[in-house]
Amino acid sequence: MPTPYRTLSWLGPSCATRTHKNSFSRLGLDEQAGPDWNEELQAARDLPQGSLEERLHRDRALLQVNSAFVWAVAQGAETVMDGFVEPVNGNPEDPAFLCSGLFMSQGAGGAVLGGERGRRAAQRLELRGVQAYSDLEGALQGLHTLPTAIVDYRGVRLSAQGLAPGLESSEGLLYGVNAGPQESAHRRQLLQLLAQSAKALALQRHAVMAPNGHQVPLFTSVDAQGLLGADGRFYLLDLFRSCPADANYCPDGWPENYHSESGLPRRFPHGLCRLRPELMQAFIQHKHSQFTQRVRERMEEDGGFAECATAGDARSLNSVRGACKDVGSVSDIIFEMRFNPNIFSPGVSFPSCDNEATKLQERLLREAAALIITHQIPAFVEYCLQGSEVPMDGATLKQALHQRGINMRYLGHVIKVISQSEHRERLRHITRLVIGEIVVRSTRRIFSSFVQGVEVSSLSAAVSHFLCCLLVPHFSSAPVGEETKKKSRRRGRGAGASESMPWSTLTGAELWGLVCQDAAETYDVSDSLGSGPNHLVEHYGLQKLSLLREFCLKTGVQLRLRDYSLDNHSKAPISPDDILNIFPVVKHIHMPVSDASKAYRAAQIFVQKGMLDQAHERLKEAAYLFGRVCDDLHPEACHCHSLLAKVAFLQGQAAEARSVQLKAVVISERVLGFDHPNTIQQYALLAVYAYAGGESALAQKTLLRARLLMLAVHGEDHPFTATVDSCLGLVLTGEQAEQFLRSALRLNTSFFGSKDLRTALNQHLLSQWMCSKGDYRSAMNHEKEALAAFTFMFGEDHPQARCSSEFLRTITQQAVRVERSLRQAAADCTEQTVEVGPSQTDTHRSCPVTLVSYDRLQEFKQRLLEQRAKEEREGATKVAEEPVASATQNGEETSSDKETGCEKEPEEGGSPAEEKADSVQDDQCQQTSVESAAVAQVNGHVEEPDEQNPNEEKIVTEGDSEHSDRPASDAESKVIVNGEVEVKATGEETETHTVNEESRTENGEVKSEGTDTQTKSDSDEVNGFINGVLEITADPSELKSREASADVVVSKAVIANGTGERDAEVNGVAEGGAITNGRAEE
Repeated sequence: MPTPYRTLSWLGPSCATRTHKNSFSRLGLDEQAGPDWNEELQAARDLPQGSLEERLHRDRALLQVNSAFVWAVAQGAETVMDGFVEPVNGNPEDPAFLCSGLFMSQGAGGAVLGGERGRRAAQRLELRGVQAYSDLEGALQGLHTLPTAIVDYRGVRLSAQGLAPGLESSEGLLYGVNAGPQESAHRRQLLQLLAQSAKALALQRHAVMAPNGHQVPLFTSVDAQGLLGADGRFYLLDLFRSCPADANYCPDGWPENYHSESGLPRRFPHGLCRLRPELMQAFIQHKHSQFTQRVRERMEEDGGFAECATAGDARSLNSVRGACKDVGSVSDIIFEMRFNPNIFSPGVSFPSCDNEATKLQERLLREAAALIITHQIPAFVEYCLQGSEVPMDGATLKQALHQRGINMRYLGHVIKVISQSEHRERLRHITRLVIGEIVVRSTRRIFSSFVQGVEVSSLSAAVSHFLCCLLVPHFSSAPVGEETKKKSRRRGRGAGASESMPWSTLTGAELWGLVCQDAAETYDVSDSLGSGPNHLVEHYGLQKLSLLREFCLKTGVQLRLRDYSLDNHSKAPISPDDILNIFPVVKHIHMPVSDASKAYRAAQIFVQKGMLDQAHERLKEAAYLFGRVCDDLHPEACHCHSLLAKVAFLQGQAAEARSVQLKAVVISERVLGFDHPNTIQQYALLAVYAYAGGESALAQKTLLRARLLMLAVHGEDHPFTATVDSCLGLVLTGEQAEQFLRSALRLNTSFFGSKDLRTALNQHLLSQWMCSKGDYRSAMNHEKEALAAFTFMFGEDHPQARCSSEFLRTITQQAVRVERSLRQAAADCTEQTVEVGPSQTDTHRSCPVTLVSYDRLQEFKQRLLEQRAKEEREGATKVAEEPVASATQNGEETSSDKETGCEKEPEEGGSPAEEKADSVQDDQCQQTSVESAAVAQVNGHVEEPDEQNPNEEKIVTEGDSEHSDRPASDAESKVIVNGEVEVKATGEETETHTVNEESRTENGEVKSEGTDTQTKSDSDEVNGFINGVLEITADPSELKSREASADVVVSKAVIANGTGERDAEVNGVAEGGAITNGRAEE
């Protein structure tokens, strides 16, 4: 099934390029060369919306029409730029084309707007204005806009619109500076709609002076025009100034100290710097906070807040009036913020009677612009410092900045803020991203001018030459042999570089100089770029491969899929044959999926409140609605399925989570791209759910793929790489696991410090791994660091701190026993093995951190049953039960399917009511939020039964020291079967003895007092369980504490084990087992 919009891929197969064809229908309308796109879009908008089915049908129709329009724009751009369409206006400076029912032009430019850059900015802002008015709901849908898109292809930006229906002959232009003073019913109706839209968009009604000297009341920018079309609909045109101006690039009227502190205001290459709608919303919220604070302060001054609020006299009204005046509200009785989009616009004058209102608007816009510097950029830096979902590439960096209302022209200021921060070393990945984005954006502007004059036959050679100049310092074109030229001509890829082609004279040094000049003019960055790309690699760790990927995605260049040696200075790393295609890059408006989006947002609120059942229902509803409208091929549908998988996993439905997450991965690949950061995160989540379901091979493949893509997109030095490495350390076995765990620890320590939750959990995992190798000294060192971090973050009484403390005490005792046994063995010069831990030679075979899945345990138990049946058939001697059977719950084995919580089980002889209460407590303990799950052996391991070596050493578990006299509980390994303990000594014959009263449990370890007493149980169930089996979860999610991460696995799949109480979800219960610290139950 094709996607609604083309998904660009910067890598392609070596064979011929694929043909992109959109099969979306356009409501069954005419498929001729010139469809009426405007009529199709407006017909879809006018569909009824009374019921849910009608709204779904309308949303799907809008999406299909807009999708077909975008595909037609891309094809029309290729046709126009290839020279198959003649201009209709005959103006070589600003040609206009009619193609496939589209009106395409480069837009009007001039010195006022800033030349070519101002023209491109006007096209982009026009699209933003159309999006703003298209999103209006209710009665405001009576204001119509033309279908609009902009496309960048071969260095030229074209604006594409559907054909306007024509003016109503009787009235025509109804609104605008140039509109006549006529009065009519249609004009009054249009003004009423514009007044309502101005309130929704926070625009102020104002008046400007027309060229004829008359005052013209406006609800929009001075350029906007409103007309009545021949189809009877009201249309708005020229909306590129709908957002207020950015005062940081209007130098007049600022205090002197502001420039000395921030370096702003300053001039920009074009005159269309406008604020983003997200910033206006943030500024209104900021002003509302000031308003409420000022009201309270004034009431406190007038006799107290409580008295003024309840008295109902003039004091409260005066307080509100004074607060409205202080914050700049346009109303003096209620809080209301409006903005004049024509303030700081060149050539616009206001009536003298509005001087006070004009000054107030200038003040508000300066405060809004200053908010970017004082609040928004520092908030973004703090988010990157503490947040878990930090940007990975240019697209996610742009999204994160735009969500806070920060324009991309502030990238240079972001660099300054990071460089002045004391945590700049921990923010090096953000610095790397920002520097790379500055270089790519400046390079794209130079590339647009470079490629415009290139012939189609030489396009591949010119693009490859440009990329070589960008990536290889001091690169210059080399003469091409005659054979190569002929070969290139046969393939249609030009004759290579020659002196007759102007593009061939570009050198690497010249290109880098142009890039630095553009970066200094646009971002006020001069010294940060150095002398070439190698400077970026050495000082910032920027990968040339990442730089190449970003450039191709922004320009539409598609390369052949192969290994590129970008560090080879002896020859060109990219040849003309590597350039497969150049695709048009289309920016378009986004059609809303209203009902599905509302259900998804409601589910998010339920998740934040912890109401998982209601969230699960709303997410299923949202997923169904997304399927009805867009066949799930929508970015928001991907996020919906991902959240649905998380909620299902938290509810213990691992199979459903795995199935839904697999769908989310497919959607992300199709809609966003195979190497998009969201796709990488979805792969990591799929690995978590697959591993929880026992699919270890699939988990390993998806994690390794995620890490490979991460290395290509950004590199290894990123916090999310630590997330993937932590998961790989749990999924893999052997030395590879240790390497990934150490890599994760190194990255987490460098990015978050030693007192962070993620670092502490990595220390805990490494401690467990060192126990498996018998290196108890290193294990104690890592666990001490983990305990110090947990105590610092949560306190000594927190369950995770207690868990770490108990584990540290356990491995300390284990280390003491190992040392004591080794000394005793050396003194006695005997061959007897030590009973306290696995030997170094058995590390790889019986490693306590060896990850096993649930199906692996089932297979193991089946082998135990088969071995027991075999021995019974051979007539093995049965051992009589002794009074110690009371320790094994009257000879009954504990069920292997019993779920063991984090709290202790009832004492021996406890009443059923007490057991039920403890069971309820265990169930509560198991309701912890986990984002990833893995099964591991911690302070214990699983050993396969070995029939050929019956005297193999058996090691028992060390666990919890509490209630050592209780029956076989969750803290004890199931080595007590039918009242007997099995301990074997190598090199000696085993004898059967009954465990007597001297037998005891210490710290969860069952051992005999007599060192030379050899015991053996006729029950073979213990043959495979050495030091117990422990299942731990791969992620602590939604840890309810002051330092907890809200979503650690999605953003940071950290893994730990411990007690699983409600307030400490560092451990939880995964499907198929129970989780404790060093404790397990078959």
